[in-house]
Amino acid sequence: MNLEIKPALPPQPHLKWMLGTIGRTIAFGFGSGLSPKAPGTVGTIWAWATFLVGNYFLSTDNWLWVIGVGILLGSWVCGKVSEELGKPDFGGIVWDEILAFWLILIVIMPAGVWLQAVAFALFRFFDVIKPGPIGVIDRHFKKCDQYNNSNPSNKKKILWRGFGIIADDLAAALCTLFVIALGQILFNQFQ
Repeated sequence: MNLEIKPALPPQPHLKWMLGTIGRTIAFGFGSGLSPKAPGTVGTIWAWATFLVGNYFLSTDNWLWVIGVGILLGSWVCGKVSEELGKPDFGGIVWDEILAFWLILIVIMPAGVWLQAVAFALFRFFDVIKPGPIGVIDRHFKKCDQYNNSNPSNKKKILWRGFGIIADDLAAALCTLFVIALGQILFNQFQ
């Protein structure tokens, strides 16, 4: 008779599970990451909507503080939740998309809805396809995470994993801003 105890499977994210801790709630973008289809896109839409509402109450300096603290807090929260789920970058963890898109909007605002939509489309493209430096950053952190999986959990590992989850989205945000700036320069030259 085999009495081997098998480890419990990681939890399948659902609303009650997410609301169990504030960390899960933040990591899953206050529920937007629970979307069964395209959670990153839904998280980015949530970021867009909350930015437009929050922009009535927060200055640019306030937003920069929110994003800065969000990156620090998010590195811990996203790392902790991904470890809990047993996956290095679970798709439902969308705090990284939220922070990155807020950063894009901070830079381009005030902008019309069309430029905001272009920024949304470019960001989603860069985040999903991960071309060039974005893919390098993503692969680097996932490769480091594979080597660290043999070690027991520790705070540095959790922070590093969480920062890795956020880093490729920040790179996607920078690429988005670069393309928008380049487009504006070219557009202005040909007018």
